[in-house]
Amino acid sequence: MKGKVAFLFPGQGSQVVGMGKDLYEAFASAREVFSIADEVCGKQISRLCFEGPMEELTITKNLQPAITAVSLACLHVLRESGSSAEICAGHSLGEYAALASAGVLTDEDTLRLVSKRGQLMQREAEANPGGMVAVMGMGIEEVEVIVNEASQEGPLAVANHNTAEQIVITGAKQALAKATKLVKERGKKAIPLKVSGAWHSPLMQGAVEEFRDYMEGIDFLPPSSTVLFNATAREERDPAAIKELMARQLVSPVRWYDIVVSMLEGGFEHFVEVGPKTVLIGLVRKIAPKDKEIHYWPAGDLRGIEAFLNAQ
Repeated sequence: MKGKVAFLFPGQGSQVVGMGKDLYEAFASAREVFSIADEVCGKQISRLCFEGPMEELTITKNLQPAITAVSLACLHVLRESGSSAEICAGHSLGEYAALASAGVLTDEDTLRLVSKRGQLMQREAEANPGGMVAVMGMGIEEVEVIVNEASQEGPLAVANHNTAEQIVITGAKQALAKATKLVKERGKKAIPLKVSGAWHSPLMQGAVEEFRDYMEGIDFLPPSSTVLFNATAREERDPAAIKELMARQLVSPVRWYDIVVSMLEGGFEHFVEVGPKTVLIGLVRKIAPKDKEIHYWPAGDLRGIEAFLNAQ
């Protein structure tokens, strides 16, 4: 395959009942990943992935290890076939699978971290109710002006800078209501998201120190390939600095737009979504210049992985 390859790892919102089942049935390495997930979490995460119900699967403390297990299973299948990437990134939760891809974390430690992260985030969401709203058709600077004004009503922040004009804001419900009103006054769209918490907002601050302490018991290694991090949209190679970035990520914006622009400027032409659905491929399509030849590869199930491998 000609051209540079990037692996992208999805986060919450990419779940689907049945995810990973075909890989589990076909590959011993995938079965091992799901076995680790079940053991680490003390519950049948594999069953939730394969059979649902969706209501239980989408509970944050279940969903985070579930999606991560599927991404890791996909990653193992790709690796066994000799496929790798020079660069990778994950969207929010997906950043942990990206760290595994780059050799920073073992599978077991990756799943331990996302299980703990999911527990802490669910706890903070229940203690500090909030929500998230997608703002469409406005640039980041204009959205930040609105966030600053609406913050008078309560904690509010940018959660995800997904594309040039698709930005998610997060925080207290009263502040979100004010921001939504300001967006609509400017003739743009503000769409409430079906989420159970105000992810990447100041309302998650209570989880940061505890998660930082938890990471002290886990070994992080220097990356063997480039990882672009959510909080900075830049590479980092020092394990201690990576731990701090992962703690900050809980309350920092996901700079996905900047990450993808950096990849495109670096000459990457093949974007492989290693995990369920094609949310990240959709975002890259919106960011990439229309006159640039870019190839998109959904690699969240056996059929998609085989299509990518056969093209090499």
